[in-house]
This record gives sequence, C-alpha cells and structure tokens, in this order.
Amino acid sequence: MVIKAGISLKEMITFEDAYQIVMDSAFRIGAEAVSFTDSMNRILAGDVKSDIDMPPFNKSSVDGFACRREDLKNDLEIVDTIPAGKTPDKAIGNNQSSRIMTGAEIPAGADCVIMVEDSVVLPSGKIRFTGTFQKENIARKGEDVKAGDVVLKAGRSIKPQDIAVMASVGHTSVTVSQMPDVAVISTGSELVEPSEKPGASQIRNSNAWQLMVQIDRAGGRGKYYGIAKDDEDETLVIVRKAISENNIVLVTGGVSMGDFDFVPAVMERTGIRLLFKSVAIQPGKPTTFGVHKDALVFGLPGNPVSSFIMFELLVRPLLMKMMGGQWSPVVFSLPMKKDFMRKITDRMSCIPVSITGDGMVLPVEFHGSAHISAVSAADGIIFMPIGIRTIEKGRIVDVRQI
Repeated sequence: MVIKAGISLKEMITFEDAYQIVMDSAFRIGAEAVSFTDSMNRILAGDVKSDIDMPPFNKSSVDGFACRREDLKNDLEIVDTIPAGKTPDKAIGNNQSSRIMTGAEIPAGADCVIMVEDSVVLPSGKIRFTGTFQKENIARKGEDVKAGDVVLKAGRSIKPQDIAVMASVGHTSVTVSQMPDVAVISTGSELVEPSEKPGASQIRNSNAWQLMVQIDRAGGRGKYYGIAKDDEDETLVIVRKAISENNIVLVTGGVSMGDFDFVPAVMERTGIRLLFKSVAIQPGKPTTFGVHKDALVFGLPGNPVSSFIMFELLVRPLLMKMMGGQWSPVVFSLPMKKDFMRKITDRMSCIPVSITGDGMVLPVEFHGSAHISAVSAADGIIFMPIGIRTIEKGRIVDVRQI
C-alpha cells in the first residue's frame, strides 16, 4: 500500500472532508477467479463477454405456425412440427407452414409466426389465419447480444440475474475482487460478550457483532479480535496484530476525551499517521482515521448508533472502492409528515426515520447514540446540514436506506 503524502492531521473536520480523506486513502486489493455459482455479491474485476449471439438463431416468440406473410390470405399446408431444441427438417414454400413452439428455431423460408389463437385448423388439415397481422413474432439472431459484446462490466456487484447472464454466455469462471480483510476490536473494561450476563457497571458488547455483519453485507471478510481492556499496552498488542493481518482495522471505543480514551495514542504508537481525530457529525463525532503502511485504521465511537452510522457513511464506500466498485445507497425523496427541530446546529445530524403507510417521513423516537433499538426500528436516515435547525412539515427530504 502506498501512503499518500501531503495530508496533515486535522482535528474536527466536516463530514464531506472526512469522506474525501478516507476515499483518497483507498488502495486496490487483488483479484481471484471463482465459479460463477459462488460469485453472488462479489465485485467483478473484469468485463464479462458473450461467446455467442443471443438468441443464437432466429426463434419463435410464441406458439403458433411459421409461414410467409405474403401467404396469410390463403389456406396453409402444415409440413412440419418444430419443438424447441429441434432443427427444422423442412423449409417453408408457397402456402406452407410449420407448427412451431415458443423458443424453437424458425425454418428457412418463413418470415413470421402466427399465433395459435389467431388461426383455425380446417377439415382438410390446413390452417387459416383469422387474426389481423401485427408483428412477426420472431426473435432475431443476435438482437439481444452479439458474440464479443460486454454483457457485464467490471466494478459491478453481482446479482442473481447476473448469474443467469453468465450462465447464458458460458462464463462459468469469473474474475472478482478479493474480499477485503477487516479486523474488529472492541475496547473497554466494562464490556462483556453477549453470551454473558452483565455484572455491576458492565454492558454487553453489541458493537463488534453489529460491525461484523455490516462488514459481511458490504462485501468484506470480518475477523473479530475480542475485547481490549482499558490498558494501553494490551490494546497496542492487539492493534499491531490486527494491522499485520488485515486491510482495514476498526477499533471501537476509546476515541473520545475520557482518561481511558487512548486509542488515538495507540494508533500513533503503531506507526499509523492520523489524518483526522473527529468529525462534525451527530452522532459519530469522535471518529478517528489514519493510514499505516499495511492497513487503513478507524477509531470508531463506542456507542452502537454512532459506530453503525459511521461504518455506513465512511467504511462501506471505502470497502467498495477498494474492490473496484462504487457504493450507491438507495435514497427515497419523500415529504416530512411533521415539523422536526433540533437544538445543536454546529454539526451535520443523522436522524433515524420511518416511512409511513401514506409515503411520508417520520422521525423515530431517538434518545441518543446508545439507543440502537431506534435504528433497528428505522427505515433510513435523513441528514440535516450544519446551521439548519428545522425541517418543516411537507418539505421533501432524502431518506437514505439503512
């Protein structure tokens, strides 16, 4: 990894500046070949091209009779039956037709297919067209894709329908970006694991497991390093190990202003060059970020709402860029159901909201950055820029899905 020069440490910065610093620090990871059946949600590292025309031949798009349009005024002899998968045995001549099934190859000489429901079989065994000609009902060779065409572009996050595309063009081995390795470290002597019942002055560690799932959803490979107690040297050992084994390291807690909040100092002792120490955002202000020659390192807030939001806003797009993709969150533009007012305006605010049955936006009850159940109940978040105190009822806002 190459550390870019010319970026100095900043104290509290705007979210926009923090985002730019993080994204400018991204480095590309390697690629690997996997079976197309194992490529779901991976990022394509190379274009996928078709090895054939699609359709590979002129084929019928309906069940009916292949014939010549100029003969539709006449009764037509049936000379062949063509199911899907069978090469036609006979060409179509004057006043002739072949019974044909959807997906079957069009016989030579035919230039249209009349639908079964637009025809009648006469006592003589011939057919008569009873409808009004509207279209030829033929899917032409190569009209969807031609051999050599790019059907999926590099940088795409692979979806189920893309698996079908790869199968149809014979692309059974696909080159994808490797999954970034992301370490998760929780700090704080007050923490116990979820399987334990908290004692006096203790709380369960929810941050780490939330982040592990967020990493998985973002296309990374999470590795949990446990809880580091409030001891700087112990934390230093864990952080050093995580840096040596991962592309990104997430340390939660220990980044604010308390006596035991020494994560920024630990980061500097490991050789990390800090680029910012806090962000003008609520929740999420005590977010730290720096670069090491081996990894990118975040100090995320200890409160679960803050760490959740800062992962989604900073870490998730970083992961996507490292894999050669671009993160584009789903955003809905909808009206506010009622007025919303805040007291503090010196930071950008992230407000958890729900979308009501009548398509309006309603802030959920939110007691602060430890109130993770509020985010669980939310459909998304809206943003209030610095200096804005009120969002009026009826104002159109952008809801970012979470």
